[in-house]
Amino acid sequence: MRKGREESVSAFERITLCQQQLPPPRNNIPQGTMGDKKKISLPAKLINGGIAGLVGVTCVFPIDLAKTRLQNQQGQTVYTGMRDCLVKTVSSEGFFGIYRGAAVNLTLVTPEKAIKLAANDFFRQLLSQDGEMLAGCGAGTCQVVVTSPMEMLKIQLQDAGRLAAHQQKALGQDGLAAATFHPTSGQPYTTGSATAAFQRPSATMIAKDVLRTQGLAGLYKGLGATLLRDVPFSVIYFPLFANINKLGQENPEEKAPFLHSFISGCAAGSVAAVAVTPLDVLKTRIQTLKKGLGEDTYNGIFDCARRKLLIMEQVAPQHVIRREEMTVQLKKPR
Repeated sequence: MRKGREESVSAFERITLCQQQLPPPRNNIPQGTMGDKKKISLPAKLINGGIAGLVGVTCVFPIDLAKTRLQNQQGQTVYTGMRDCLVKTVSSEGFFGIYRGAAVNLTLVTPEKAIKLAANDFFRQLLSQDGEMLAGCGAGTCQVVVTSPMEMLKIQLQDAGRLAAHQQKALGQDGLAAATFHPTSGQPYTTGSATAAFQRPSATMIAKDVLRTQGLAGLYKGLGATLLRDVPFSVIYFPLFANINKLGQENPEEKAPFLHSFISGCAAGSVAAVAVTPLDVLKTRIQTLKKGLGEDTYNGIFDCARRKLLIMEQVAPQHVIRREEMTVQLKKPR
């Protein structure tokens, strides 16, 4: 009996010793290790970004249309402000007139957001935590592959109604039928009367004409201006959003409340949008292929900026940075 008791005790001691040598339970691992972090997969982020982009385009596209038309006004103005532009557009073109060109955005916004989010995640993982601004720069650079042709096609469709209204106001109703616009060299689409231009071609027709006359480079007209707008925007937006959003996190392992993240995105988007509004004006003017009577054409970024600086000497500075408040609304997270 004594021998059996000794064997039982030694066995118990061996079990106890083994338990002491085992690693601590998983819930004893200090917080902050990779084991506790729940990462959202990249495909899920891309899907979420695409859905958010579709919802955002649907909600703010009328504001984007008003912004484009107001930024393109030269000389004799057709619209006095955002509200006036939207009211006149609905009155002359119907309710769906404020969504002219939306199909282009709805088609291409998903790949645009997918590239932007994927690039930002890639560069953030590649760089250190101090490289958030560089990651934003990389994301903004990558997204212009889709953004530049999307914006170019969208602007032509959005601005056609303004061109017709500008022509009508400049020449009067009697001269409307005989009026013609002044397209840039090599751009045959919607040539002819203002009435024909007002009917607006499709994005497919514009793309085919541009590809036939200028090749693929024609779809990327204004690429440099798009880079000058999108890269600074991403450099400002992504780090600012991340840092403001952290203020709503009780600890690094938890997400900030939705309302706090939404407000963070609005604040970061507003600051970034105000900063890049002058560049957005240059981009819109350069990418507009068709001009009205008496409207200037531009040979590039510097030519456009130079002419805008000359205008600053004659008019109030607020006319150069057109409709900042609308751009702020447009650049809020989607």
